[in-house]
Amino acid sequence: MNFELARFNMVEQQIRPWDVLDQAVLDVIGQTPRDLFVPEAHRNLAYADLEIPLGHGEFMMPPRVEGRMIQTLEISPADVCLEVGTGSGYVTCCMAKLGAHVDSVEIRNDFLRAALKRLEQAGVLNATLQQGDAANGWTAQREHYDVIAVTGSLPEYRSCFEQQLNTGGRLFVVVGDAPVMEALRVTRLGPDEFVREKLFETCLKPLCGTERKPTFTF
Repeated sequence: MNFELARFNMVEQQIRPWDVLDQAVLDVIGQTPRDLFVPEAHRNLAYADLEIPLGHGEFMMPPRVEGRMIQTLEISPADVCLEVGTGSGYVTCCMAKLGAHVDSVEIRNDFLRAALKRLEQAGVLNATLQQGDAANGWTAQREHYDVIAVTGSLPEYRSCFEQQLNTGGRLFVVVGDAPVMEALRVTRLGPDEFVREKLFETCLKPLCGTERKPTFTF
């Protein structure tokens, strides 16, 4: 399979038509080998417009959602970023290429080990991965960040992540229940001032540990 051509087509036919127009974001996606971050059994689907299984019932986001998320965060070269849910390491890689540093936290140790190897292969040196549960925020590495990306959905909005933003910082998070959830961008304007914007509808698997408990009726 011609991965280079498939990557070009992904950018032009999936990501750009979904209102991802920031050239820096398009360049990073166009230059990052997504096939490197996909499990071997699904490598030929690396550039397809679908969720790709990672194991444990987890999935990579479709490329167009990844692109919108990365664009929404407006990552600049001086930004220090937090990623909640490393997954395959693909988004980690893209964020690291755009920002100064990425702290990424992953609850599953096998995902973490695989992502570390992939990032090393990709030559990414400005990302630090740690295992842990960040469902209620993550202060093990830093108290505050310029950018926070939550890669799993939350049934209900949690303020813990916005409280970790620096002034001017941006948060991307998906909130709600299947089949329709809303992607949000939150910007911190001051100590107690936040702007929350609804971006688009989507559906992501819940962040591990945040799933609603089933209710039983008799």
